[in-house]
Amino acid sequence: MVIGVAGLAAGLAVGGVLLVVALGYALERTVDTEAFKTADAVAMLVTENALPNPLPVAGAEVRVQVVDAHSRITAASINADRLVPMLDRDKIAGIRDRSGTYIPGRQLGVTGPVRVVAVPAGPPGDPQTVLVAKSMSDVTHSLKLVRTVLTIGFPLLLVLLAVVAWRVIGATLRPVEALRAGAEEITGGTRPGQLPVPASRDEIHRLAVTLNGMLDRLEAARLRQRAFVADAAHELRSPLANMRTQLEVAQHLGGRTDWAAVADDLLADTNRLSRLVDDLLLLARADDGVPRPRRASGPVELVELLSGVAQRYPSPPVRVTPTAVPAWTEGEPDALSRVVANLLDNAVRHAAGEVVLTVVASERADPGFHLVTVTDDGPGIPESDRERVFDRFTRLDDARTRDAGGAGLGLAIVRELVRRLGGTVRLGPADADGGPDHAAPRPRPGAAPAPASGPGLRVEVRLPAVRPPAV
Repeated sequence: MVIGVAGLAAGLAVGGVLLVVALGYALERTVDTEAFKTADAVAMLVTENALPNPLPVAGAEVRVQVVDAHSRITAASINADRLVPMLDRDKIAGIRDRSGTYIPGRQLGVTGPVRVVAVPAGPPGDPQTVLVAKSMSDVTHSLKLVRTVLTIGFPLLLVLLAVVAWRVIGATLRPVEALRAGAEEITGGTRPGQLPVPASRDEIHRLAVTLNGMLDRLEAARLRQRAFVADAAHELRSPLANMRTQLEVAQHLGGRTDWAAVADDLLADTNRLSRLVDDLLLLARADDGVPRPRRASGPVELVELLSGVAQRYPSPPVRVTPTAVPAWTEGEPDALSRVVANLLDNAVRHAAGEVVLTVVASERADPGFHLVTVTDDGPGIPESDRERVFDRFTRLDDARTRDAGGAGLGLAIVRELVRRLGGTVRLGPADADGGPDHAAPRPRPGAAPAPASGPGLRVEVRLPAVRPPAV
């Protein structure tokens, strides 16, 4: 603010000086113009040998003399000296190029400086010079008045502009100061994470709205991170607690411990921990944008891949619907296998009778995409929860999630892997397209009747279609 006022003062001072100089020059040119008009008129009379005596002039502040080559006055105005010329011979010679010069006013009996111009006149055999003097008192008075006004007015104007600038800049920066104070309070934890939004619809208002949006996103990310860490810690505690309990019991029993059974249980819990850590690492890298190590990627035939993954599960309940049209996509076989395995794990845990895998080639599905479906006849998922189940560690309070398997990361990993492959994943009811045959399998002899099938769940995965590789 101080620098701005100093710069403004310097600018006003320079502007004032330039104004006085320009005004003085303009007034001097005006005096010269009027003097030369009078001199030219008198010179014409000299040339025509019609010079009256005394010379007629307008205004009491104008003096006119006509001098010959020997500086003798041959004619003069009524108020001009008839004995002493206004300029001597040397000065007249110095201003013969239609310029002017200044002489003291006391030399002519007037106050202030006097401007004198000279114009040659007469025939070459009798050269003469017309001298016209005009008082500069009016010009000097005008310049003095302007300097006085500027000397008094500029400081007042500077003070007024400084006050206005202080008020305007203060009013402009007040919302910025409020934002700064709000940010400091948020950093110190003394207020909720929102900055004050000014009422004015200007750039500061838009900045405050943008910053509040950023704070909301940061707060949401922080809450998700805390929830993620808390859920991960909870999931890691369960197998660790189970392993510790088994080891403590085995240590207490001593020689009566069945170490083979304990080893099997510990290996199962270790495998569960390993899968959970791998899943957490994959999702953490996805959140941080850390590039994954590049693996072999190429054309993959989906029907063959689904059949290979389905062989790991008993049949029934897992069944692959045959198709005669190959469906090729581009991606990592391991990632595609993990997508299908996660969906099958989820479907097998909740199926009442069977799980059906289907591949619909792009010619029969969306152009440019193959459709992979995993359908079960379990209790299904309410429509309002079909998007929420893709969140991490999400478990619904219904029959689908009251089981002992899984940490609530399977569908989150499926969505992330499918997104990396350039596809999409969606949940729907099992009869979304008329569905495959979901009738319950025939009960084994002597077995209890199978429970009635529920509404079921259909998972649709769309993957980009590519041309079959050249043989």
